[in-house]
Amino acid sequence: MKLDAHQHFWRYSTEEYPWIPVGSALQRDWLPADLEALQRPLGFDGSIAVQARQSVQESCWLLELADVDSRILGVVGWVDLRNEAVEDVLAELSSHHGFVGVRHVVQDEPDDQFLVRPEFVRGLRKLAAHRLTYDLLIYPHQLPAAIELVRLLPDQPFVLDHLAKPRIKAGELSPWREQIRALAESPNVWCKVSGVVTEADWNGWKPDHFSPYFEVALDAFGPGRLMFGSDWPVCQLAGDYTAVHDLASTAWTRLSADERTAVWGGNCARFYGVA
Repeated sequence: MKLDAHQHFWRYSTEEYPWIPVGSALQRDWLPADLEALQRPLGFDGSIAVQARQSVQESCWLLELADVDSRILGVVGWVDLRNEAVEDVLAELSSHHGFVGVRHVVQDEPDDQFLVRPEFVRGLRKLAAHRLTYDLLIYPHQLPAAIELVRLLPDQPFVLDHLAKPRIKAGELSPWREQIRALAESPNVWCKVSGVVTEADWNGWKPDHFSPYFEVALDAFGPGRLMFGSDWPVCQLAGDYTAVHDLASTAWTRLSADERTAVWGGNCARFYGVA
């Protein structure tokens, strides 16, 4: 089974998606039929839909899409983990078989220690009872807090989105490289090879610009904890779906057949508990 571990849907409005660049191709509706047209020629069987705005209403809408489209195998939604009533919300969302995980846009939080603040950790501890995963959306400067968090909650499954958005355009590797290795020492952490083209020069990137970052991820997590994610349609700011697919395909040519099966879908299915 070939899966995309990270993509988004939305019905566009400026009020609900203020982060979308004005004048970009993202300023329109992007829905399951649009994704299917791109995935089928590449042999994808389905995907994980990930929240794009911090709203329980959006999480419910994504689950409604999953009800009518069997290619949406799981939804990673948003809930306010700092809310004392979060368990009630988690219970309601988890009653839907398609709700597989939670994400918060930590990259936008000004507090570098946000991930390890007591009220946020308290909410994260509620996920285990509902067998929910957690997606880490962070920038490199937030990696130290992420390392502390995953060690604090060794039984909680985490997945790092977008390699923690390394500074690819600037060609910087350290201290990101060393911190990625430290994060990967915790076996409860997996990693999505996703969202990299938007961290490079949007109009001038070349495949070899990404090779050092892919190598670090593969060395740190191994083929057993890596998964492909397109970050579509956001990726279209810097590259189309096929270009993003081909980047990962080139990076993984030296893997064995079984390892390629794992990174192209098997690991995603295992991590999120979908089939």
